[in-house]
Amino acid sequence: MNSTKTYIPDTERIEAERKWYLVDAEGQVLGRLAAQIAQILMGKSKPLYTPFLDVGDFVVVVNAEKVRVTGRKMADKLYRHHTGYPGGLKEETLASLLARKPEEVIRRAVWGMIPHNRLGRKMIKKLKIYRGPDHPHQAQNPISIQIGRK
Repeated sequence: MNSTKTYIPDTERIEAERKWYLVDAEGQVLGRLAAQIAQILMGKSKPLYTPFLDVGDFVVVVNAEKVRVTGRKMADKLYRHHTGYPGGLKEETLASLLARKPEEVIRRAVWGMIPHNRLGRKMIKKLKIYRGPDHPHQAQNPISIQIGRK
């Protein structure tokens, strides 16, 4: 009887095929940008994609402060967290978080699109976000890619 085995890539092959991508967030819509970044981080466009392995690539995002949103999200979208103390629910609008910490806006959008488990925590570490146009990853020779429309 001839049985075929499912191919599972080994860690050496995964690491050998891992690339670095540079994404300019200037003028990009937040949700569309985050969806494309999540696809790259998970490795879904690669032939050796395996759902239970981290086969994705690194992504460097620059100009995070120049990302845009549609509609009335700047005033209406809220980011909430609880401190753990009674009455400790903290809320912040998208506009104030974007002014204070634009990297966190993109990180949270991408985190909502990848698995929420230890594999997802490993994937999100491959995301590097910077407020302005400069980044310290020139040594990795990131491939500049265009995501979405401007």
